[in-house]
Amino acid sequence: MPWPLRLLALLLAAMLLVLQYRLWVGRGSLAEVASLERRIEQQRARIAEMRERNALLQAEVESLKHGLDAIEARARRDLGMIKEGETFYQVAPAEETQ
Repeated sequence: MPWPLRLLALLLAAMLLVLQYRLWVGRGSLAEVASLERRIEQQRARIAEMRERNALLQAEVESLKHGLDAIEARARRDLGMIKEGETFYQVAPAEETQ
């Protein structure tokens, strides 16, 4: 085989090795792309959770703005308030015997 063909074959082999390196290890490699796709999917899941949480909070805000039942329920739960005419009973936990 003449030397120009050997040089061309060597050059093509070197280029193939460089391109393979970039494909598997370098910037923009398949591993990096897969990693970025996993991160994108995680972010999408997080965003979906946050949107759901925001919708629940928005519904609660609307309920508190427009409904007295929600305000009453919140006052009972958070502040321990009772209605007039109701009797409040507090049950103490039983003491443990040893």
